[in-house]
Amino acid sequence: MGMLAGKIAVVTGAGSGLGRAVAQKFAAEGAAGLVLIDRDKAGLADTRETIAAPKSCDIHARALDVTDSAALADAARKAEAAFGGADIVVCAAGIIGPFGKIVDCPEEDWLKVFAVNVHGTFLTVKHFLPLLRKRGGGSIVNFSSTAGLVGDPLLGPYSASKGAVTLMTRSLARNHAAENIRVNCVCPGSIETPMLQSVFDDLQDDPAAKAQREREFIAFHPMGRFGKPAEVADAVLYLASPASSFVTGISLPVDGGSVA
Repeated sequence: MGMLAGKIAVVTGAGSGLGRAVAQKFAAEGAAGLVLIDRDKAGLADTRETIAAPKSCDIHARALDVTDSAALADAARKAEAAFGGADIVVCAAGIIGPFGKIVDCPEEDWLKVFAVNVHGTFLTVKHFLPLLRKRGGGSIVNFSSTAGLVGDPLLGPYSASKGAVTLMTRSLARNHAAENIRVNCVCPGSIETPMLQSVFDDLQDDPAAKAQREREFIAFHPMGRFGKPAEVADAVLYLASPASSFVTGISLPVDGGSVA
């Protein structure tokens, strides 16, 4: 039957990387319906093609930007009409932003990072949490980062935004525990995704510097390697499923020991 048999799940950032891995995992674990959200329409189509879901899994793809409140509100209305509510919301949409120190970050880049990572998470929760109430409770899993637990000197703006997501998660957990709505976040370390690759690609014209940056990132992880998307998806599955029924307000590192 799977850990999510009969459940309805909403996943933002589902067009690639960790959001795609979560969508695949949820389908494999028996979700009855998936609402997949990403601004990348082609990426969403690719995700849908990669999901080996049974015919009983009803997949709805919504191409929109999570910073667009009206579009998210419309997606929530359509999800309610289709499924009568939702059981799980995963806020995986995010961007890494510029590489470097906070004081060197252009203002427009700072605002963009916070718009997607923080405001996008807020808007997703705001519009979809009422669908969990319709089902008598459920689980929200936000995406923070190990950079949201300790200051990252190499990704300053990203670190600041993910720190905000971490504390937003804790506040939401306390707000909604009495409604049987659990809110947790996963905090991945460096995971083999297009987002991580973008950190290295800006040095592709300097192979030695690129290799050095990769070594520096790997060195953050005592296990000596980058993580796999499926390893993060397994952690999300735990937090989304009944297996974590008495767990709320936690920030779960999936990081090969980097913040141990």
